[in-house]
Amino acid sequence: MSEAYRDAGVDLAGAEDLVRRIADPVTATWGAGVVGGFGGFAAGLRIPPGYLRPVLMLSTDGVGTKLDLARRAGRWEGVGADVVAMCVDDLAAVGAEPIGFVDYLAVGRLDPDRDERIVRSVAEACSLAGCALVGGETAEHPGVVAVDHVDLAGTALGVVEEADVLNPGMVRNGDVVVGVASPNLRSNGFSLVRRILADHHLALDDTFPDGSGRTVADVTLEPSVIYAPAAVEAARLEGVHGLCHVTGGGIPGNLPRVLPVGIGAEIDLEAWEPPSVFRTLVSLAGLSRRDAFGAFNMGLGYLAVVDPDAVDDTVAIFAAHGHQASPVGHVRSGLDGVDLG
Repeated sequence: MSEAYRDAGVDLAGAEDLVRRIADPVTATWGAGVVGGFGGFAAGLRIPPGYLRPVLMLSTDGVGTKLDLARRAGRWEGVGADVVAMCVDDLAAVGAEPIGFVDYLAVGRLDPDRDERIVRSVAEACSLAGCALVGGETAEHPGVVAVDHVDLAGTALGVVEEADVLNPGMVRNGDVVVGVASPNLRSNGFSLVRRILADHHLALDDTFPDGSGRTVADVTLEPSVIYAPAAVEAARLEGVHGLCHVTGGGIPGNLPRVLPVGIGAEIDLEAWEPPSVFRTLVSLAGLSRRDAFGAFNMGLGYLAVVDPDAVDDTVAIFAAHGHQASPVGHVRSGLDGVDLG
């Protein structure tokens, strides 16, 4: 090992030890479709059988500033679900089945126990999403990233039949918007969450002021729901015309992405009750409706735009995967964007 490199703050021996630690959880996500070996320069994926004109889709994202709370609380077990969900649920919104994932972990200094927990959480989330964790990178950045800080991002690969790619042109006037429940914040809006906590002097081990008796860390660090398996199955229904992953920007910022020009959406805010975490944060910050729905998912992490005759089947598919879903609005011509009622 280069003594000069070690003196500069890069622990190559520690990096090799981390690779050994994560070999089992990573390769546990591999199936027969993975080509290559663990620890090589790259790994590949065979396209699953049955596709006539397969299209490969890619999506990349990160956990964002939620990681700051995870760092301060020393809780890393949920961050894998956050980064995987942000990527694979985007793929599912166009009907693509996630088949592979790579992660990128940047640290100020290697911490084998912490870093192993993070990669294990990514592997566990990949298993839930039904895709292989085929590679990744843990980069030590001394002097650039603070010693105890981390950043986590990832890229997901998916495949979809070319004829089955969902696009805004499929949406029709009169389609129903089905909302799929999100019990927590997932991984969006945390710059605002952190400011609200700071403004109200709420420490992570304080009781969150929603009457639940849970701590701030318990509430804010719940891992993201992964919708991809259910969403991909729903995309195969003939009457499903659009799928929307509700991330940064909330419903107003994301639903228009799946609607054609000249068609907007009316959302019935009486159709569901946002979980207490959203109501509490909105109250603490005195947020307007516009600001609240622009920052948070407000209890709906995924939306499906479907033919009225397909509502029951869509709801049933999400329910079979453990997600509560119900109609929350409709789309119609002449609207511009999203009307929150």
